[in-house]
Amino acid sequence: MAKTKFTKETYLQWYETMLLFRRFEEKAGQLYIQQKIRGFCHLYIGQEALLAGAISATKKDDNMITAYRNHVHPISKGVEPKYVMAELFGKVTGCSKGKGGSMHMFSKEFHFFGGHGIVGGQIPLGAGIAFADKYKGTNNITLCYMGDGATRQGSFHETLNMAMTWKLPVIFIIENNHYAMGTSVERTSNVTDLYKLGHAYEMPSYAVDGMSCEAVHDGVSEAATRARKGDGPTLIEINTYRYKGHSMSDPAKYRTKEEVESYKAQDPIAQVLETIEKNKYATKKELEKIQERVADTVKGAVEFAEESPFPRPEELFEDVYKEENYPFITS
Repeated sequence: MAKTKFTKETYLQWYETMLLFRRFEEKAGQLYIQQKIRGFCHLYIGQEALLAGAISATKKDDNMITAYRNHVHPISKGVEPKYVMAELFGKVTGCSKGKGGSMHMFSKEFHFFGGHGIVGGQIPLGAGIAFADKYKGTNNITLCYMGDGATRQGSFHETLNMAMTWKLPVIFIIENNHYAMGTSVERTSNVTDLYKLGHAYEMPSYAVDGMSCEAVHDGVSEAATRARKGDGPTLIEINTYRYKGHSMSDPAKYRTKEEVESYKAQDPIAQVLETIEKNKYATKKELEKIQERVADTVKGAVEFAEESPFPRPEELFEDVYKEENYPFITS
């Protein structure tokens, strides 16, 4: 895998992007405890490089779909954080009109297709989106994210078979944070190198370091190039770690403090910041401005969510079906 030489601008963008993800999720966790966010709440803290590195390796019009740990995925695609925060609050100004909440973020405008609560349910949908692009002749690709637990679903294997057979422009990304809820990978399968599951379908498959933006960028870039050439899908296992429990209700007693600290020592934000400081890409004052900008964005998002109204009761019956007029259907 070729190693890209990254610019100062890329490192600064990675730093600000990941810091925004981290601060947004930290605030979401606080607001959940205050009961301003209800229902389920799955935080992305620790996994930020999986998005920052992928976005720098792809195009604006490329598609993305994922599971229910999805607060910052739409932000990575360009959705303003205030609309995501409003969705967490269940407000009508949210990106899903307050009807989706934590697990069901959407933005057609920014090519983000969820946010899916059913484990593995998004995998065949990701292949379907890629099929549409191939059918229409676009040069777009689809990033289809999933957790390590989703690889145990039959739909995962069925989709890999079809995607490889039809050479669909999709990148399947396993966010391997080592625990499906509270169950370790080792307890669920004899195959612990999850990228090897793609070999059964002769699909190009490999693992990359999910604590490194550089590794994620290069891994996704290689797969994107292959997909745009018409050579079909790739399965990438990105090894990462969530610092918090599976959800806000999970005390995560199934892992040791030493294990958590060993991953925190590889923190992706700290690594990028170290590179910036080592190469003098930014002064202390410039870094403080980035931090202030991020803090202001998160604060503004919370204020927007607080001030936004809840949906009207009658909206419960809206957006259930899409009305279409089909000229070839007669009564």
